[in-house]
Amino acid sequence: MGNVNHASDRDRMVDSQIQNPYDSRPPVVDDAVLRAMRKVPRHLFVPEEHQNLAYEDRPLPIGHGQTISQPYIVAIMTELLKLESQHRVLEVGTGSGYQAAVLAEIAGEVYSVEIVESLAMLARERLAALDYRNVTVRAGDGYLGWPEYAPFDAIIATAAPKDVPQSLIDQLKPGGRMVLPVGPAWRTQMLKLVERHSDGSITRDNIMAVGFVPMIRDKG
Repeated sequence: MGNVNHASDRDRMVDSQIQNPYDSRPPVVDDAVLRAMRKVPRHLFVPEEHQNLAYEDRPLPIGHGQTISQPYIVAIMTELLKLESQHRVLEVGTGSGYQAAVLAEIAGEVYSVEIVESLAMLARERLAALDYRNVTVRAGDGYLGWPEYAPFDAIIATAAPKDVPQSLIDQLKPGGRMVLPVGPAWRTQMLKLVERHSDGSITRDNIMAVGFVPMIRDKG
């Protein structure tokens, strides 16, 4: 299956799940996000045994207790960031690298942190093989962000902390936006949009109920 382009499957995914959801979810309308979702080969970011499900409306396991989010969630979180081509983005939780690839189709630079070293290595190799030269992946504790490249225009987390980490807020530029799930492990969480305004004030808005794996801390 890895040798098949699956463009028609991606078109179906976008049309039926993202641009015109079949349920009460708000549609994704950002043209850049829709183009990225139609382009990135999601089947190459999941284990071979799950590739036949790659374009279905569901998360999939990628090993080490981690998952790749369902396509709609990837798209809506990306849209909420309001990315522009010059933006520098921090991703917490690289996983298989799929969300990073979607971000890289729109933003100028993507810096992604993954706590599971073997996942970080595989994602780095996969993204390089697909020629995503504007993505940098490292293994590390996502709670700490990536101070060396801060501040960021946008921050996205694909795992849920119990509260919004102050360290990530501190790495957000004035005018920047952060999207992340927040809440207890293995229970329903709230997808939040955190904005740092030009005067330095912070606002937090609840977007929708979601379910993500917990954000893991480095106990070393």
